[in-house]
Amino acid sequence: MSNWQPDSWRSKPILQQPEYDNQEQVNQVEQTLSKYPPLVFAAEARELRRQLGEVCEGKGFLLQGGDCAESFDEFNAPKIRDTFKVMLQMAIVMTFAGRCPVTKIARMAGQYAKPRSSDYETINGVTLPSYRGDIINSFEFTEAARRPDPNRLLDAYHRSASTLNLLRAFAQGGLADLNEVNRWNMTFLENNPLKERYQDIADRIQDSLEFMKTIGLNSLNTPSLHETSLFTSHEALLLNYEQALTRIDTLTGKPYNCSAHMVWIGERTRQLDHAHVEFFRGINNPIGVKVGPTMDEDELIKLIDVLNPNNDAGRLTLITRMGADKLEANLPRLLRRVKAEGRKVVWSSDPMHGNTFSASSGYKTRNFDAILSEIRQFFAAHEAEGTHAGGVHLEMTGQHVTECTGGAYQISDEDLKQAYKTQCDPRLNADQVLEMAFLVADHLRKGA
Repeated sequence: MSNWQPDSWRSKPILQQPEYDNQEQVNQVEQTLSKYPPLVFAAEARELRRQLGEVCEGKGFLLQGGDCAESFDEFNAPKIRDTFKVMLQMAIVMTFAGRCPVTKIARMAGQYAKPRSSDYETINGVTLPSYRGDIINSFEFTEAARRPDPNRLLDAYHRSASTLNLLRAFAQGGLADLNEVNRWNMTFLENNPLKERYQDIADRIQDSLEFMKTIGLNSLNTPSLHETSLFTSHEALLLNYEQALTRIDTLTGKPYNCSAHMVWIGERTRQLDHAHVEFFRGINNPIGVKVGPTMDEDELIKLIDVLNPNNDAGRLTLITRMGADKLEANLPRLLRRVKAEGRKVVWSSDPMHGNTFSASSGYKTRNFDAILSEIRQFFAAHEAEGTHAGGVHLEMTGQHVTECTGGAYQISDEDLKQAYKTQCDPRLNADQVLEMAFLVADHLRKGA
């Protein structure tokens, strides 16, 4: 690591970057960001790394979820609260069923940039730069809106700081009380078509809470019943932003990226000799890498060794994004190789990105059954190979959107237009994501 510096990535090839008109303005923004307070603390990142180490050893489970890309326009307290609430609901169901702690990481407070398959988009004969997330440009299809603006980096920082402030207040101020969370679960079940299937878990959670109350354990005298911990994460796409928020920890003397507790490298930017791998290898946060169906076994081992040279449990999470039709043919070979080489990683399933398609109605969507199928195959592959299925990584929202088809309420192609609000990829809605939690809980219970 002696040849690594926070800016050493700048000498490497880099992909998925905006083309700014004024480089001097970009430099000024970077200077400003470098003087701002960190968004998270190194000690928090170390605690997350410890918890992920437990997951790596098969003693925990990772729940990571949130928006595909956060929106400046939808930056408000109710939206943040609703996503926070549904993540807690999922975590409680999984914890109870799996009899193991669930580490909760939100795709929030920084998930403002998105990679794109093309640099340009054409509509009605007009070609403009692609929308790359609100930290870069605007969703509106006009020349002015699509022009990358470096000042949006500052806007993203301030919104991330406010989001983090509210999440910490929710986590410590009573919204995370276990009694409240299970009450939300009961409300979810009232009108759900699959109520009978899930009622048992919710009832048993309530019985446990009543028992603890009877023997004198309650929210007033037991903090773990009243509060929780929630970490933040995002795809670290814009390395000038990430570098500007990288700090040397005063306790350890090591560099941490203080824009989030965890950051990950996407499928499109994980080249061994490119800038993103170079930056990630030097920061001490827990980090992730998206792994698609074309990943070669040798390349994966090389990537693991660059990013986790000390083979530390909890340092590296491999987030598989295969597709329900490709996972069975590709994940087992990677599991076998990593296990044979003795590499310590957390395996997490992203069942969203490999299952995207265009519906007959014209909307980009994902089908609930395909998402669930990939998760089931993920668990089955790990069981067959004797490895630990460590987590799930979902694009989701606490709102009642109609962006993914299927689920208990059988959202159809025609239903998508009712509340299709995403600016990028389709998300599971509040009902679908909690339904998913009960189904994942079935797998955790079998393995408990």
